[in-house]
Amino acid sequence: MTEQITRALVEAFYEAYAARDADTVGEFLDENVEWTISGPVDVLPFCGTRHGKAAVLDLIRREVPAVFRIQSFVVDAMLVDGERAATLARLTARGIDGRTISYRLSHFARFRDGKVVENLSLIDSFNAVEQVLGHSLTTQEDTQAYLGELIAV
Repeated sequence: MTEQITRALVEAFYEAYAARDADTVGEFLDENVEWTISGPVDVLPFCGTRHGKAAVLDLIRREVPAVFRIQSFVVDAMLVDGERAATLARLTARGIDGRTISYRLSHFARFRDGKVVENLSLIDSFNAVEQVLGHSLTTQEDTQAYLGELIAV
C-alpha cells in the first residue's frame, strides 16, 4: 500500500531546503536516499547522482557553494500525491564571479516513513550553464552552419 504524505511535511522539507539548512534537511533524508540532479557535470560539477544521506548533505554544504551561493529557492507550484511530491521552482544564486544566476527547475521526490528516499531534479541546464559561463552557447557561426539543413513544412 502506498503511504500518504502530507503537504505540510513536503512544505517543511522545502522550507529547510530553501533556507539551505543542511541540519534540518538531514532530518528529512533517508539514510539511503538517492539524489539526482540532471545536467552537465563538466560545467556544473554538483550535477549527477549522490547515494546516501552524507553525500546529499555534502552536496548542499560544499559542492553547490563551490559553484555558486544560493540566494533564494522559491517553489512556484507543488503537487503532493500519495508518497510522491513534484515541485516547480526558481533558483537564484550569486556566481563565484559575482554575477546573478537564475533558472527554473523541477523536483520529483518520493518519500517513505516521512523521509525523502529519492529525488530527481531536472534543471534548465542549458540556461544555467550559459549563466555560469557568462556567455551564450550558440553563436552566429553555429546558426549559419545549420541553415542549409532546415526544411520548411
